[in-house]
Amino acid sequence: MSETATIWLIIVSLGIGSFGLRYIFLGVIGDRQMPEWILRHLRYTAVAVLPGLVAPLVIWPAATGGQPDPARMSAAAVTLVVGYLTKNVLAAIFAGAGTLFLMLYLLA
Repeated sequence: MSETATIWLIIVSLGIGSFGLRYIFLGVIGDRQMPEWILRHLRYTAVAVLPGLVAPLVIWPAATGGQPDPARMSAAAVTLVVGYLTKNVLAAIFAGAGTLFLMLYLLA
């Protein structure tokens, strides 16, 4: 019983914390003009977050028990190259996904 209460306490606490963080930016300073240096830094948020989410899945994939494999490494390399050359996020994602599926098919 206490384990269920602990889980719900964690869920509610994280919900309140998440709401508080969003409210600070949207409710408190949402109607004010932000300085240019803040806007410049905010443009890089997605660029910084996406590799942080993807890198562990490439280097330590759960599908292989944490061992790096050529299929995921080659898909990551193709994604980086296509993204760099085309500057198109969707082209990079589709090229990487296609490479991953092709390599998994060929190596299986």
